[in-house]
Amino acid sequence: MTNEIVLMSDPRVAAIPVADCGEPLVDLRLQESLVVDMRKEDPAGAFAYLREQVLARLLKAQDVLPDGIRLLFVEGYRPPALQRHYFESYADELRAANPDWSPARVHAAASRYVSPPEIAPHSAGAAVDLTLVSADGRELDMGTRVNASPEESDGACYMDAANVGQEARANRRVLSDALTATGLVNYPTEWWHWSYGDRYWALATGAAGALYGPRELDQV
Repeated sequence: MTNEIVLMSDPRVAAIPVADCGEPLVDLRLQESLVVDMRKEDPAGAFAYLREQVLARLLKAQDVLPDGIRLLFVEGYRPPALQRHYFESYADELRAANPDWSPARVHAAASRYVSPPEIAPHSAGAAVDLTLVSADGRELDMGTRVNASPEESDGACYMDAANVGQEARANRRVLSDALTATGLVNYPTEWWHWSYGDRYWALATGAAGALYGPRELDQV
């Protein structure tokens, strides 16, 4: 991809073939080296699962962070039904606020913030939402909260947004350098969202296809 922002709703993303490699979902809470935030905890603990290689790359990324900085994991796997609920709820908000928008425009705008269910990296166990914390557990200034919408943040949730302070910009660079070095790619409308092995990753890296497709947590 070029420097243009390609949204999840882009036909080029949906056109990427998926040949799921069958890699299992694993519970990252078993890794003591990762700090896990419980704000997205669900009864089944689904939020804490990732594909094996995604988790392995997170652990490598943490190893290359500067001293005194750690990753704070917020959310990984998201069941397809939950992803559909998130997408449709946000689309409903946009539709109510913009009654003159066409269905296609609502769909595209919603995909800035929530991936369409059929291609969502979270539902493949391929995506992770995370931020940075200091050694004492204090979240670093990233310019917005994790999961801030474009409307709420006036676009500051975009990775390269100009309306964030110097400290936040520097912290985003630290996060980006560590995750990029281990093969993950960022969804540029959300500084906190990174993925590996999904359709968006494949398009961004030029891979022939995606390694992971949507699945249920108990799927073998």
